[in-house]
Amino acid sequence: MTAPLGDRERLAEFLVRLRGEPQVTPTILKAVEAVPRRLFLPTAIDEPYEDRTAPIPCGETMPGALAAVRLVAALEPETEQRVLEIGTGSGYVTALLASIVGHVTTFERYRRLLKAASQRFREIGISNVTPIFEDGRDGFPSGSPYHRIVVHSAFPAPPKQFLDQLSPQATMICAIGPGDGEQMLVRLRKVGSRFEREDLWPVRYQAIAFGKADVL
Repeated sequence: MTAPLGDRERLAEFLVRLRGEPQVTPTILKAVEAVPRRLFLPTAIDEPYEDRTAPIPCGETMPGALAAVRLVAALEPETEQRVLEIGTGSGYVTALLASIVGHVTTFERYRRLLKAASQRFREIGISNVTPIFEDGRDGFPSGSPYHRIVVHSAFPAPPKQFLDQLSPQATMICAIGPGDGEQMLVRLRKVGSRFEREDLWPVRYQAIAFGKADVL
């Protein structure tokens, strides 16, 4: 898929900006260059690499370009890793991760979002993603262990139900805090039978949802 000239110029500018981000590796830069963000955005968005959340169907949103890349960088993805993602959304973060790691299992409670994201993966030749139509609030024990877990939702406390699904020293990223206010995005590292917590930056995520959407 060939991007319009305007998008190529904007991508070039965005890549220059990303080189100033301390955690963004050459591997992540290559993934950003390979995944056409325009494909994952609503048609009304003019600037594909602006750092603003964008509305997507089912009343959900997707993170701005810089926020999405920072999230991926915070996961410290590496080749051959197995990743569990809760909340596929548009699929942009999923696609970035899949361009780096060995396999991504992604859960989405909205069938419409999951179907659209799966079509996008096919369009750009991504075949190492397993999409699952479920809320994923308890993870996916039968597919574990994972090297990385990312949840695009907030929990009131570190979610211990994911602990046994991580490999030793593996990490999980999610938001911790009330579902109706500001939370802290945290990186939780598995150490033995507990989590070690590292606070990253403030966010506003929706609280983790229960159940598949009845209609959408």
